[in-house]
Amino acid sequence: MEKQQFQKLKDIFQKASVDEKIDMYMSTEGLSQEQYKELLRIFPLEHLSKLEQAL
Repeated sequence: MEKQQFQKLKDIFQKASVDEKIDMYMSTEGLSQEQYKELLRIFPLEHLSKLEQAL
Protein backbone atom coordinates (compact mmCIF):
# COMPACT_ATOMS: atom_id res chain seq x y z
CA MET A 1 0.00 0.00 0.00
CA GLU A 2 1.24 3.47 -0.86
CA LYS A 3 2.84 5.33 2.05
CA GLN A 4 0.36 8.24 2.14
CA GLN A 5 -2.62 5.88 1.92
CA PHE A 6 -1.16 3.74 4.70
CA GLN A 7 -0.68 6.79 6.93
CA LYS A 8 -4.39 7.61 6.56
CA LEU A 9 -5.28 4.01 7.40
CA LYS A 10 -2.98 4.11 10.42
CA ASP A 11 -4.59 7.31 11.70
CA ILE A 12 -8.05 5.74 11.44
CA PHE A 13 -6.73 2.52 13.01
CA GLN A 14 -5.38 4.38 16.04
CA LYS A 15 -8.77 5.98 16.75
CA ALA A 16 -10.83 2.84 16.12
CA SER A 17 -12.29 0.54 18.76
CA VAL A 18 -10.63 -2.83 19.36
CA ASP A 19 -13.24 -4.64 17.26
CA GLU A 20 -12.82 -2.12 14.44
CA LYS A 21 -9.03 -2.51 14.63
CA ILE A 22 -9.39 -6.29 14.30
CA ASP A 23 -11.72 -5.91 11.33
CA MET A 24 -9.37 -3.44 9.65
CA TYR A 25 -6.34 -5.66 10.31
CA MET A 26 -8.05 -8.68 8.78
CA SER A 27 -9.83 -7.05 5.85
CA THR A 28 -7.39 -4.44 4.51
CA GLU A 29 -5.78 -5.67 1.31
CA GLY A 30 -2.46 -4.69 -0.19
CA LEU A 31 -0.48 -4.22 3.01
CA SER A 32 3.16 -5.20 3.07
CA GLN A 33 4.54 -7.38 5.85
CA GLU A 34 6.16 -4.28 7.37
CA GLN A 35 2.84 -2.39 7.32
CA TYR A 36 1.11 -5.27 9.12
CA LYS A 37 3.88 -5.18 11.73
CA GLU A 38 3.45 -1.43 12.13
CA LEU A 39 -0.28 -1.87 12.82
CA LEU A 40 0.54 -4.57 15.37
CA ARG A 41 2.86 -2.17 17.19
CA ILE A 42 -0.07 0.19 17.86
CA PHE A 43 -2.58 -2.56 18.65
CA PRO A 44 -3.45 -2.66 22.38
CA LEU A 45 -1.45 -5.54 23.84
CA GLU A 46 -4.12 -6.40 26.39
CA HIS A 47 -6.42 -7.36 23.48
CA LEU A 48 -3.85 -9.29 21.44
CA SER A 49 -5.48 -12.63 22.29
CA LYS A 50 -8.74 -11.36 20.77
CA LEU A 51 -6.91 -10.59 17.52
CA GLU A 52 -5.26 -14.03 17.57
CA GLN A 53 -8.65 -15.71 17.96
CA ALA A 54 -10.05 -13.73 15.03
CA LEU A 55 -7.17 -14.75 12.79
